[in-house]
Amino acid sequence: MVIDMTDSKVYAIGDCIISPLGYTSEQTYKAIVNGESKLELHCGTFDLPQPFFGSIFERDSLDSEFYSETGTDNNILYSTVEKAAILAAMRAIRNASIDPAADNVIFVISSTKGNISKASGGLMPNDESPYVWSSSNRIAQFFGNKNKPVTVSLACTSGIVAQIAAMRALKYGGSNGTQYKYAVVIGAEELSKFIISGFQSFRALSTERCMPFDKDRKGLNLGESAAAIVYTIGTDIPKNSLVMQSGAIRNDANHISAPSRTAEGLYRAISALNADKEKISFINAHGTATLYNDDMESVSIERSGWSNIPVNSLKGYLGHTLGAAGVVETILSCYAVRNGVILPCKGTVTPGTVGQINPCMELTVQSMSHKNCFVKLISGFGGSNAAALFQVL
Repeated sequence: MVIDMTDSKVYAIGDCIISPLGYTSEQTYKAIVNGESKLELHCGTFDLPQPFFGSIFERDSLDSEFYSETGTDNNILYSTVEKAAILAAMRAIRNASIDPAADNVIFVISSTKGNISKASGGLMPNDESPYVWSSSNRIAQFFGNKNKPVTVSLACTSGIVAQIAAMRALKYGGSNGTQYKYAVVIGAEELSKFIISGFQSFRALSTERCMPFDKDRKGLNLGESAAAIVYTIGTDIPKNSLVMQSGAIRNDANHISAPSRTAEGLYRAISALNADKEKISFINAHGTATLYNDDMESVSIERSGWSNIPVNSLKGYLGHTLGAAGVVETILSCYAVRNGVILPCKGTVTPGTVGQINPCMELTVQSMSHKNCFVKLISGFGGSNAAALFQVL
């Protein structure tokens, strides 16, 4: 059956962030507006010999929250990343008032490493739990959904790529011809010895609080979070809804880890959005506070002719949450536009990048009457880049 989607738009009807700053989107957003951060120096965590700055769940608190929400003792059956993902999805689904087990619901789950920590303790034969796709299956099955979930693990771009995949599934249906009405997008990540030591080996981590786009930036901080957005498709869109207007994925295949100095991939992703810059309130950049990522993003923004548009990075509040970042930061940016503000780059003192950009240094009030759009940028290892244009109607 072919359905005409010409005038239909993909928009959000429910969301939730589970983070060290709060267990709802509202709690996390309000904490950030107040300038709060959960980035702390961790010594001996995960049995690592070197200290690191990061934002980490308080495990007992998360377990208690999971138990109170599910009303079962099954919390021991799920890993930290799965508990956070399920919590976020449950609350987003409740906000959306949908049946997650229905045939017209597809789950799209984003994570870079999922349960990778389970692989370090020795595995029983045929134990598939460390695989990201296995974790995705467990999450979807928790909700009784029988459709095979879409698993996205494309480095740090995963959270935006997952939303683009959801938009395509809603507009064009599944590979088996199924027409979906709802897509539950979940981004989730927990830290581990494997992840932290990997970034330390790259010398990409700062032993201080991160400073996105600052001339003296020394590297990134990592963090844990989960977030969920329930998308649907239609023409009758409620007021203040987040609409996903367009999204693009471009891979410049520059290097296994280093971004392109000319920002070719991200520049092409931005160009594919066909965005009206006069309607853009701000650009929510990846802003990892590493030397090369921030320079690359600045070059892509300048090449796009967007140097005057305010830019922010939210890494100074929650750290780099890897596969969750694209989903978490989309929700926070949506709340900012709804409230007519631009969130500042926490940690930035003296901007200094190769390309000319306009970092937002303090909480800024801006009317959304004519600037009700924002652009989310994100990049990752392997030359992967993604950009998405959102509008709050």
